[in-house]
Amino acid sequence: MGLFRKAVMTLASGLRLTDPQLMRYVGVEAAHSGEKVTPETALTLDAFWACVWLIAQTIATLPLMLYEAGEGDGEAKLAKDHPLYRVIHDQPNADMTAVEFWTALVACKLIWGNGYAAIETRSDGSVIALEPLLPSLMQVQRQQDGSRTYTYTFDGQTTVYQEENILHLKGFSLDGLTGLSVVSTARHSLGAALGAERVAGTTFKNGMRPSGVFMAPAYLNKDQRTDAKAYLTEFQGAQNTGKVPVLEGGWKWEALTLSPADAELLATRGFNVETVCRWFRVNPSLVGHTEKTTTWGTGLEQINLGFLTYTLRTHLKEIEQALGMRCLRPGERGRFYAEFNVEGLLRADSKGRAEFLRGMVNGTIYTPNDARRYENLPPVEGGDHLMIQGAMMPLDVLVEQAALAAAQMMIDAQAAAEGDADDPDEATDDEIDAVTDDDLKGLFSADLLRG
Repeated sequence: MGLFRKAVMTLASGLRLTDPQLMRYVGVEAAHSGEKVTPETALTLDAFWACVWLIAQTIATLPLMLYEAGEGDGEAKLAKDHPLYRVIHDQPNADMTAVEFWTALVACKLIWGNGYAAIETRSDGSVIALEPLLPSLMQVQRQQDGSRTYTYTFDGQTTVYQEENILHLKGFSLDGLTGLSVVSTARHSLGAALGAERVAGTTFKNGMRPSGVFMAPAYLNKDQRTDAKAYLTEFQGAQNTGKVPVLEGGWKWEALTLSPADAELLATRGFNVETVCRWFRVNPSLVGHTEKTTTWGTGLEQINLGFLTYTLRTHLKEIEQALGMRCLRPGERGRFYAEFNVEGLLRADSKGRAEFLRGMVNGTIYTPNDARRYENLPPVEGGDHLMIQGAMMPLDVLVEQAALAAAQMMIDAQAAAEGDADDPDEATDDEIDAVTDDDLKGLFSADLLRG
């Protein structure tokens, strides 16, 4: 008992009695269904795997940029020369690409509630690498001075990291120290889903037939019972579906239970998909559960917008702020910042993009070259200026300008007739007022002047 107590105290060092990790260490974390729920077993659920894969891969494939803020209201620019840009955008360490690294880190956060990476720096404090660490091997403790220490035990070796040397992504948290594990918190929901999968698998194993009993005409001795069981194994399993046993000597078959369809096993499994998606705030249609949901046309566009707003936004902002807090030196935090480019998720179809870009250019928000860059097209000469549509103007102003032009044309014509075309006079107000509708018909349609 003393050895067991020592082992538990060693594992649970720094953990509260209500901490889910402590419950997992001592083996008392059980689901109502009786199923053993761990990160490994949870990942055997297709809905759980799909939600983790969807969120982690989507975030990992979004371009993560490092920007340098402009002075005053100046435009921010990419900080490609900063050493952190290459680390977060291209290759965080010698073994992983940026997509592989962010997939692993976000997946750990989703499953365990925490994602950890060791920060490696140069002598001047600039970051040169990020190395992912398994959350199941990490313990976080709050010290008396308020700082945090991270104790990592791997392959029998223990390393203690100070908080400035760890990039820590926390999930939903109640104390700000560590995030809550979805697997632990959702163990009852996940256990029910695992139980349903086990029932479905057992049903297939038994050949999708109703459970029942063989009724013997008399009591059997031990040898007869053994022979009967051995004979019946030839008709068990989905691979033996269709085989018909021969019943002799008065044996009878009696069904005892309902079929899987009658028991609504499929409906239960479908409901479990929605339950798992609810824990991750993922629309079920994004993981292939399209019942009662349209995934065509504007429906898909709105689903993607909701996915970005209600699911990804929290994860993206946390990563951006964690990088700013831990991977930038104190003097750089006011100038540089990391930011994901989410425009790829908001791209509509060709018609929708054309309307969007037309509105942005006509509204003087994008230059023509900005719109071309959005479509991965090369810039054109003269396309870096903001354009404004000048055809729309008040009717009275248009009539006044037309009258001025007509009067000027009449003066120019008169001057040309008198041989003074080189120095024509400008139209006076009286001359402009004398212009009639007939004079304007050569410039504008008479319909424009009606009303």
